[in-house]
Amino acid sequence: MLKPGVAVFDENADHYDRWFEEHGPIYQDELSALRRLMPDVENAIEIGVGTGRFAAPLGISVGIEPSANMAKIAEQRGITVTQAYGENLPFSDRTFDLALLVTVLCFVDDVSTVLREVGRILKPEGYILIGMIDPTSPLGQSYETHKASSMFYRESHFHAVDEIVDLLKQFGFQNFEFCQTVFQSNLNTPEASIIEAGYGQGAFVVIRGRLADTHGRKLVLT
Repeated sequence: MLKPGVAVFDENADHYDRWFEEHGPIYQDELSALRRLMPDVENAIEIGVGTGRFAAPLGISVGIEPSANMAKIAEQRGITVTQAYGENLPFSDRTFDLALLVTVLCFVDDVSTVLREVGRILKPEGYILIGMIDPTSPLGQSYETHKASSMFYRESHFHAVDEIVDLLKQFGFQNFEFCQTVFQSNLNTPEASIIEAGYGQGAFVVIRGRLADTHGRKLVLT
């Protein structure tokens, strides 16, 4: 049996996928923000790949997704999907160069376990790329206030960026970079795309972190 937060996506997979067509400018801004911080890697996976709306355009061909109906749509976009939850990833240690998670952590039961699993399957010096709703941003506060009326977000728990970064540090991630988009002031003119460094104002924030090497040494960026 699927968890409640997953079941609603499974039952409404087509409706979920249409959102990206109906809100094209927001979707494109989110993609652009992810691209800005995505490194050039060979072997990447998306955790909670959904219908493949992010993995496919970002060139990620492997994903995990607990919803069978969401996975079917992702597979139609050329992605190899394994049905699983993020708390128990069915991959060997040190397999991937990068793991992508987009609006996933707000739905998982145990964020710490998911991030620990991500660290396990990443190679030393591998990257994690997280796209998330920032509940401290002006628009994010509105999402938080009205989530009970949302088909998909009513079961969610939005985490602050600092909270996620603190957890990432516990599992060996460092060298963080951030960018943000989907600003409240920009919603009426969505054709004017805005992506800025940092976080705190945009509703959609991207975090990039890098796993320490096998000896726990700090990485020096060149």
